[in-house]
Parts: sequence; structure tokens; C-alpha cells
Amino acid sequence: MTDAPLLTHVLGDLHALQVPIPYPMKYVTVLLDRPAGGPVTMIDCALDTPEARAALEDGLAALGLHWPDVDRLIITHHHPDHYGLAGVVEERSGAQVQMLDVEIGRGERYWHLWEEWLPGHLKHMRDHGLPPESLDSMGADNRRGRERVHPASRVQPLREGQHVELSGQPWEVLWLPGHADGHLGLWNEAEGTLIAGDAILPRISPNVGLYAYTRPDPLGDYLQTLGKLEALNPARAVVGHHGPVMTGVQARARELRAHHHERLDFMAAEAAREPRSAYDLSLAMFPRDLNVSGRRFALAETLAHVEHLRLLGQLYRTWNEARGVWLYHA
Repeated sequence: MTDAPLLTHVLGDLHALQVPIPYPMKYVTVLLDRPAGGPVTMIDCALDTPEARAALEDGLAALGLHWPDVDRLIITHHHPDHYGLAGVVEERSGAQVQMLDVEIGRGERYWHLWEEWLPGHLKHMRDHGLPPESLDSMGADNRRGRERVHPASRVQPLREGQHVELSGQPWEVLWLPGHADGHLGLWNEAEGTLIAGDAILPRISPNVGLYAYTRPDPLGDYLQTLGKLEALNPARAVVGHHGPVMTGVQARARELRAHHHERLDFMAAEAAREPRSAYDLSLAMFPRDLNVSGRRFALAETLAHVEHLRLLGQLYRTWNEARGVWLYHA
């Protein structure tokens, strides 16, 4: 056994486990539901590292469980720190793996078609100005990330508006796109509790990036998600990072909306000054020192903002043949 597992009681038989990940957030939240006589459910599962496997085993053991006891694994979204061990959990337990139908068709499929899709990812970043040295390392970085993901062999769809039972109570399946196209949430109105994944976070803004395989307007999707969360006004949310539980969800949703509108205004003003690639605009939006991986996230987030403006008719883009990049301009 390692140190005592970081378990937090949420409600009823539902517990939140903090699982270590090798990212700046340090932990990802995995939920474990152990109702008396009912199916054992895990929600999210971290990425495949020895530390994460050990933390999951310790968390299960603290509830008197082991891998074979898990009957169902629900995934909030396909990002590696939430989905990476899905195939391992499936193999060791025979658990049914479930995701939102929208996420199966695109995000989850990404892990199965990764090799085929990688050239498209590289072209997408190159077309928007990512420098050659960053492109050269991108494939290697992506490959390292891919090695920590074991996709499930069979994934069952959940649909928005459907209900699943946790801790003997019905939870409504929500579609909360933006951070990921098919991001799933679970809402218990009676308890005022939302299982939010990364749809909303305290302390940091969830990354909303435009990638080669995402929906065309992730920021537009996310602004709608924030409106949905504001209207729900949960008393508390179980979140993927910097939690496991946060309050003040409605106020945080308003903060994040204001944050993105400020960035949209800034991007519109910057692009109006002179035509620039999304990468050059990202240097203005994120002027601080970032590592190579951070710069790629910054580019994807900048792209989400300028494409949102373009789709609204507030910016335009023109292909610059000499440089081989798209330039955004007013």
C-alpha cells in the first residue's frame, strides 16, 4: 500500500478519489460509487502510470473493492487523464464502459485512429503558424501521450437527457461541450450536485482549443455550456481538477464567460492592427514563457477564439501562399 488514498465522501455511497497525474494540475478526480447490493461504478479513470494504478487500487481497497468488482465505467470525456486506463479497467473487471454518444463518434475514435489522424493534426498546426521546431517535437510528444492511453474495446453510448443511477438516485446525463466535443456531465437535481468533469474548474480556466478533429466552434459551444451551468446553479460540483468539490458554480460560470469575452475583444483588436497567423496572435494573448507543449495549447486556444470571431463575421482569414499560413484580419 502507498500513502492513505485521498478519498472524499460526496454523498450516499459516492466517493471522490484524487489520483496523481504528471501534469501541472497534479491530480485528477475519479469517482467511485459502491451502493449496497448495487452495481459498482467508476467515473473517469486517470491515465496509465504506475502511480495512477496504485492510487486507484488503494482507493478501491479502502472501499473494500478491487478491479473485478467494478461493473461500470463512465467517462466524462476522452482526454488521456480521464480516459487513459479505460481499456485496463475493462480488461481487469469486465466493466461496461460508457461515454456520451457525441464523444464516441469523435473523441474516443481519435485513440483508435491516432496514427491515421496524426498527419492531419500536424498540418492543422502548421497551417496556423506553429514553428517547425515545435512541429518536429509534436509527433514525439503525442506518441508519449498515446502510450499512456489504453482505449476500451467496446464503448456503450449514453445520450443527453437519459438517466443513470448512482448511489440509489437518478442522475441526468448532460452534454457540456467546449473543453471536449462530447463532454458529459451528471446532474442530481434533488441533491443540487453536478458531476462536472472539466466543464468548469476553480482556479484555472478549462482549455478550450480548436484542433483538427474538433467541432468548428468549441468556444461557441463552451459559452453555451457556461449558460447551461449558470441556469442549473448547482449547490456544488465535483470537478476534475483542483477539487474534488467546488461551490459557487454559477458565479464561476459568469467569471469564465467574462474572461472569454475579454479575450475575444483583445483578439479582435489585435487582428485589426495587422493581419497575423493564429500562432502570432497566440504570442500576444499568452505573452508569458511557455514550454513547447504549452505553446501548442496556447495556439489551439487562440484558434478557438479567432475562429469564433470569424464565424460571427467579425474577423476574416486569408491564405498566405508565401508563408503557407492562414492570416486573420478585420
